[in-house]
Amino acid sequence: MSDVSNFSETCKRVADAAMEAGVRIAVAESLTGGNLATELSKAPNAGTWFRGGVVAYHKDVKYDLLDVPEGPVVSETAARAMVASTARLFDADLVVAVTGEAGPEPDEAAPGTVWFGLDHRGRVSASREVFDGEPEEVLAQTIGHSLELIESCLRS
Repeated sequence: MSDVSNFSETCKRVADAAMEAGVRIAVAESLTGGNLATELSKAPNAGTWFRGGVVAYHKDVKYDLLDVPEGPVVSETAARAMVASTARLFDADLVVAVTGEAGPEPDEAAPGTVWFGLDHRGRVSASREVFDGEPEEVLAQTIGHSLELIESCLRS
């Protein structure tokens, strides 16, 4: 599990790898509310490799802007649609999307349930994680896992 103190180091490694590979990165966020983009934008040379992000917190924004099909937004389908649309909107090579339920009460899914979408040059995948803790802890774990996904993709 990642914690906030590790974000800057992970982001520096992401920045180095993105610069080396010439990869343009973008993000689509829901439950993290722009915090993932904030962390990435603080990394070295972000203006070169970080294209930006979309905060689609409300489901209607996901439906209207990111072409998520009507229905549950804490889902594999939503995560896949979010990354595909964001890759197109930002002309990005690598996109991560997060959609989930931080809690404390369940809505569409159990608290801590997060779907991650990844689009690396048109290859789209999705995965689900369930994190423990209070909403703030779920958010931190979601950001940390997102950064780890990006770094892993850049290193492969």
